[in-house]
Amino acid sequence: MMSLPSERDCPVFDDEKLVEIGRQVLLEEAEEIKKAASRMGPELAKAARIVQGCRGRLVISGLGKSGHIGRKIAATLASLGTPSFFLHAAEAAHGDLGMVRREDVAFLISHSGTTSEVVKLIPFFRRLGAPVIALTGSLESPLAKGADVILNASVEREADPLNLAPTSSTTVQLAIGDALAGVVTEMRCLRKEDFALFHPAGALGRQLLLKVSDVMGAGPKLPVVKADVAVKEALFEITSKNYGATTVVDDQGILVGVFTDGDLRRLIERQGVSALEENISDVMTVGPRTIGPDHLAVEAVRIMQDVEVSVLIITEEDRPVGMVHLHELLQAGLS
Repeated sequence: MMSLPSERDCPVFDDEKLVEIGRQVLLEEAEEIKKAASRMGPELAKAARIVQGCRGRLVISGLGKSGHIGRKIAATLASLGTPSFFLHAAEAAHGDLGMVRREDVAFLISHSGTTSEVVKLIPFFRRLGAPVIALTGSLESPLAKGADVILNASVEREADPLNLAPTSSTTVQLAIGDALAGVVTEMRCLRKEDFALFHPAGALGRQLLLKVSDVMGAGPKLPVVKADVAVKEALFEITSKNYGATTVVDDQGILVGVFTDGDLRRLIERQGVSALEENISDVMTVGPRTIGPDHLAVEAVRIMQDVEVSVLIITEEDRPVGMVHLHELLQAGLS
């Protein structure tokens, strides 16, 4: 009776040996990616032009491990603005081909290039007149011979110790899919703002879409005093608006400085309570850092962290229109 792995007496490996095995797997996969990069040629550009010019969707299909890779490639391309979806190769022949349109492009994945469920999709796309891109490890396979463009995903060996499980081969497939996505992204002139449109609910969306004006305290929430008031009169603005600071403006409403609770503590330490009678213009910080309301909120976070302040003043035409606290931005998911 054949024994199962869980029933066998295996040697006990120390941590150093286990780490060595893991590193070797990574290095072997990395080496296969290097080889794939060195042999990549005009076929990548041709595939990218087909994808960029597609008036429909990129239909990505595969089976088994190649199918899992196909799902990831479809997700990556979709997140970068290329309409894509994964079509399960086995389900395709049982009705799912109804999702395919004449304007679509096929992207078929099979390491051996002989997976029957994948190869059988070629005649369907041919009848539609849709281009076929093959990602395969065998350039002489039926899949390769039936494709318009062949992306070579061959590997010399798999990275697992038995040289059996799809490891290096699937890693190379995924890397080539990423390469195609990168090329198409450049061709589409995609910007960070465009990328954020496809990720509005996540942290990426918040970082790329949220503007300073969306989080700043403005109007009655903005602490502001004139430059000719005493420090004691500025305390109400500092304490009631919950920013621990107040903007200071001249008679025309132009920003001339900022006064914080930290400034107040240091002033009282030096002069005692008599400091409350000081004119705010004599003790304020002149020329504080500011930002415009249309800037990204993540830029405000970066400025505050660089200059080590907890509040930032938002200005338009040198007039304060808002204030934002670092804690508010961090609570909004920015970092």
